[in-house]
Amino acid sequence: MKMQLSIRVLSLGFVFSSILFSGCKKDILDKQPLSSVSDATFWRTANDATLALNGVYDTGNGYTNYNFWSGLSMINLDLAAGNGSEKEMIPDQFTNGSLNPSYYFVGAFYSQTYNQIGRCNNFLANIGKVTMDESQKKVMIGEVRAIRAYDYFNLALYFGDVPLVEKLLTVDEANSVTRTPKAQVWAFCESELKAAAAALPVSVPDARNGHLTSAATLAILGRLQMAQKKWTDAAATYKTIIDYNYYIVDSRYRELFLNAGELSRETLLAQQYMQNSYDHALFQYLTPETWGGWHQFSPFNELVKEFECTDGKTIDQSPLYDKNNPYNNRDPRLDLTVMISDRTVFRGRTYTARPGTTLPDRLDQYPGVWSGYAIYKFLEDDPTLGSVSNDGNNFPLIRYPEVLLSYLESRLESGSGVDQTLLDATINKVRGRAAVRMPAVTTTDPSALRAIIRRERRVEFAFEGLRYFDCLRWGIIGSENNKQFTGMKLTNNPSTYTAFPVDADGYYIYKKRSFITGKNELWPIPQSERDLNKNLTQNPGY
Repeated sequence: MKMQLSIRVLSLGFVFSSILFSGCKKDILDKQPLSSVSDATFWRTANDATLALNGVYDTGNGYTNYNFWSGLSMINLDLAAGNGSEKEMIPDQFTNGSLNPSYYFVGAFYSQTYNQIGRCNNFLANIGKVTMDESQKKVMIGEVRAIRAYDYFNLALYFGDVPLVEKLLTVDEANSVTRTPKAQVWAFCESELKAAAAALPVSVPDARNGHLTSAATLAILGRLQMAQKKWTDAAATYKTIIDYNYYIVDSRYRELFLNAGELSRETLLAQQYMQNSYDHALFQYLTPETWGGWHQFSPFNELVKEFECTDGKTIDQSPLYDKNNPYNNRDPRLDLTVMISDRTVFRGRTYTARPGTTLPDRLDQYPGVWSGYAIYKFLEDDPTLGSVSNDGNNFPLIRYPEVLLSYLESRLESGSGVDQTLLDATINKVRGRAAVRMPAVTTTDPSALRAIIRRERRVEFAFEGLRYFDCLRWGIIGSENNKQFTGMKLTNNPSTYTAFPVDADGYYIYKKRSFITGKNELWPIPQSERDLNKNLTQNPGY
């Protein structure tokens, strides 16, 4: 049960946000200063600062919130990196060659992120007016600088060169800004994250769960350094977090994504939600129709294949793999991540997508837009804690296993050497948790270990939003999307099966993507913004 009043902005926070954006909005960078309302009456007390900080953290909880914080966004990014699809084809349109500057979701990621940056700039411009404890004020400033840097890091990762705005702008200024080179944006982020980490505590009490810490801030810095292949720097950053000796690999796995695990010391940062107060409807997207949801998301079988057998070998190497019973003898995380037809039991009922029945989740109900698999990872087992329109589960953005796996990868890629001690202190801690108990990794061969690390990241963080980031920095986002994808297994006799198209192993032939390599690695600058600001150039190919 949550112990804290959620940091997600509540009614007064919404008032604050509505004041901030009450002017005529000509551009998403047009942030009217609060002096147009009354800075003198708002920026006075510690309570004012807290309300403003809540407003900074808020990213909304509705159906149209696409930014780099929400669970809905993170899942879609993961699917767009070859892990699955969605009924409205959001991930497909990022990766099937049709991406264009007018695409709604490109505009949403861009505008909603800049909206939050505007709130950050407003906070930093006015916090100095508040009379409050100076140490508390420094922590708040650190949080806001880290949030802004996280936003700019992601904007530059996906859009390339973007306007770097560090202050409130007039309308004329907002409509004439130019794009700042990506390298300069990331240099700013690195400086900001280091400064913020120095001002923030290692951890926070349960009552402040969800606030940025130095560990979470350094983890963001580590992502930035890995994206730039600054392997030695990244290793040092992650080692700092490890040396805090505070965060752990929890013995549990499934519970980490439910209410039961919200206060786990494995989580460095999570988007905060509260049932009945500041809930969300992600449950409705995830849940199959048998339980009243939409089963909106469809994992690909290509992800399912990545889960090793219980002997630690891949399915093409393990003697435990049975092609006629492909889900047996597999990494326990498979059953804890993906709903599998006639296998997964949820809330006392067995999930079934088998075609030819009258059941609500049968494959033939949604031909062409439904793989037969569903996401199980975030579905709350207790019906009193999660319903289709009133779910309070937090969404994890950074977990300690990311720190360990990233540290190992950075050490490997830096050439500083990997031995069994390092393996046992990193990847084997992740694989060895009580709920998983996968065999330890023992190889130190760089090529073999690189493949193992990449597979481990894919299965450990499935649907948490890291896959797209990983594929971009590894340079494989194109190859991961230029392929034919498959869904659930439909038959053990593919040569005689005619109900649905199947491959040679009897899996449903589902989606095909045609990512345009050399173009789609960057998203287009939204046309709506270029219509307002003629100084904004476009990315190549759009």
